Amino acid sequence: MASPPKQLHAFRIADQRHPILDGMGTFILGSRWISRGRRVIHASESYAASLLEMLVHCNTGRIPKTQNWIRISYPAKYGVAEIKAAEIANWNGFDTRATRAQGDRWYDEKKALILLVPSVVTAGVERNVLINQEHPAFRHVRGSTPLPVDWDARLFGVTPPVAAVAGKKR
Repeated sequence: MASPPKQLHAFRIADQRHPILDGMGTFILGSRWISRGRRVIHASESYAASLLEMLVHCNTGRIPKTQNWIRISYPAKYGVAEIKAAEIANWNGFDTRATRAQGDRWYDEKKALILLVPSVVTAGVERNVLINQEHPAFRHVRGSTPLPVDWDARLFGVTPPVAAVAGKKR
C-alpha cells in the first residue's frame, strides 16, 4: 500500500492587485464556510474548479483582466480536516449559519492547517481547500510564481470568428 503524500496541492485564482496568498478577502467579507474576521485563504483542489469558483463569484459578465493563479503546496503532516456534504443538512443552501459554525470551529481550534469542504459550484463533486492563515504551520505553505489566467472568451459569451479560431495558437 502506498504511503500518503507528504506535500499536497491546491490552486488559487485571485486579483493581482492584492497579495495572492492572503486571506484578507475572507477577513472582510466572510464566505460560505467562514465568518468575517478570520483570515482564511480559499483555493480548490483543481485548476478547473478554481476557475469555476472565480466565475461564480466575480459575476461581472466580462473577462477579468487582473486575475492571476498559483499552485499552492502544503505539508500534509500539519493536518487536513474535512467536512463532507452529508455532514451538514442544506450545506449548499443560502443559509450559511451551519456551514460557518463548522468552519469557524475548525479555524478557532487550529488543530489542522487545512479544511477540505465540498464545492457548491461543482455540486460537491470537487472540494475547496481552506487554509488557516493564523495556524502556526502556515509558514510552511508555499505558492508558485503567480501567472495570468488565460480566460477562454467563450465563458463570457464571446465567440471568435472561425478564421480567428483556426489561426490561434495555444
